[in-house]
Amino acid sequence: MSPTLLLALNFPPFGGGIARMMGEVASRYPADTLVVSTGTWPGSDASDPRFRQTIDRVPVPAKRLRTVNGLFRWTRRADSLVRRVAPGFVWCDEVKPAGYAAAWLSARHNLPFGVVAHGADFLLLEAKIGRSLFKRWTARRILERCAVVVANSRWTADRARSVLDSLGCHALAADVRVVHLGTTPDIFRPDVDPDPARRAYGLDGGPWLLTVARLDFHKGIDTVIRALPAIRVAFPTARYAVAGIGSRRAALERLVAELGLGDAVRLLGFVPDPDLPALYNAADLFLLVSRRYDLLVEGFGISIVEASASGLPVIVGRSGGIPDAVREEETGLVVDPDDPAAVAAAAIRLLGDEALRRRMGTAGRAAVEAYYNWDRAAADLRRIDCEFRKA
Repeated sequence: MSPTLLLALNFPPFGGGIARMMGEVASRYPADTLVVSTGTWPGSDASDPRFRQTIDRVPVPAKRLRTVNGLFRWTRRADSLVRRVAPGFVWCDEVKPAGYAAAWLSARHNLPFGVVAHGADFLLLEAKIGRSLFKRWTARRILERCAVVVANSRWTADRARSVLDSLGCHALAADVRVVHLGTTPDIFRPDVDPDPARRAYGLDGGPWLLTVARLDFHKGIDTVIRALPAIRVAFPTARYAVAGIGSRRAALERLVAELGLGDAVRLLGFVPDPDLPALYNAADLFLLVSRRYDLLVEGFGISIVEASASGLPVIVGRSGGIPDAVREEETGLVVDPDDPAAVAAAAIRLLGDEALRRRMGTAGRAAVEAYYNWDRAAADLRRIDCEFRKA
């Protein structure tokens, strides 16, 4: 069978959820069945050999692939790849900029392609086509050639359908597929020794609440901090750790100081991926109470299923695609992300019921083993690839 071509702006060792998804899916294609076209990134020489698949790096920094010059060079390089390896299908990690190159390949080589939708990308596209006739025209030129759109959650699928219908791509809108994301249960598991994380990050005492996320406003970290005083009335030794970096750190530090929670909140900063399994095991509850803010939204929430794989009950915000990562009242609780009292009540309920925590943690682990894992997600995408590929 002819190989598949993946056009990816985001690919390891580039960070972020999209890059992680692309790397995990790519690694699960059999050897010699996938060619990845992406830009250069520091550390790629060390990262690329771990893939059995061909990683073709355009000699342009990945962040520059969005520029006119970078996109021109990427498209030309992808065209030469197509002529050399004759792929049967193309995946785009996002509608833009990868979709520009894919649409060119479709027109030139009659090559079908699919677009992966993540949530915020289609919110941004919706805003752009609403205020620019040129951007509306370019989006339609890409998507009218697209064979299939795959969304990471039901919410993202609804956003994609809305955009596609507004562009007149009604058949494509009617057939948007949903492929939920996952994690690696062999890495994230409940039997990892937590002591190294406790020593490295000073997680003494507890119980510990944990969030793993960028320090962005829409992640709802401030809501958890505001909920913490009420939680500590019921559980005076409860503390909150946040793993991540971002632009909101100073604002969160001010909020912690204003609420007198200096001894109860620990902003851990950047935590390397190898440390995360032990960190999850050092916690008692996981929280990601993200909310939509302007064009920022959580399309799914990979860290939620990482926590579930580690045997943690989760508390999440009812916003965006997050509810798709949780089986409500089975693996975790879903709350209003703008209501600190609701977050506090959920945390107090779980901290006060060890049997419920254990039951939800066990159910979360089982859900990851059976469904929320990269093997299943990659298999779903490969089936769609086979369905639409060029004969």
